[in-house]
Amino acid sequence: VRNTGDLSIPLHLRNAPTKLMKELGYGENYKYAHSYDQNFIEDQFLPDDIKEAMFYLPGNNIREEEIKKRLKNLWKTKKNYDR
Repeated sequence: VRNTGDLSIPLHLRNAPTKLMKELGYGENYKYAHSYDQNFIEDQFLPDDIKEAMFYLPGNNIREEEIKKRLKNLWKTKKNYDR
């Protein structure tokens, strides 16, 4: 927030309880991850200005190595977990 200010939530993630919001594209093409294989979808959940940001990098211990493998398998080349 200090660096980017208050960024907007991507439209496809916004709730659309009114007709106007639906007309503005709120919730359009939303994909519910639990309806897909492995409960996962490759989608953009962050605002454009920070879409490449990574807020979690698995550590170097047995449990987090397993998590890293799963994340790498899910995100393929889209995210780099080998930093």
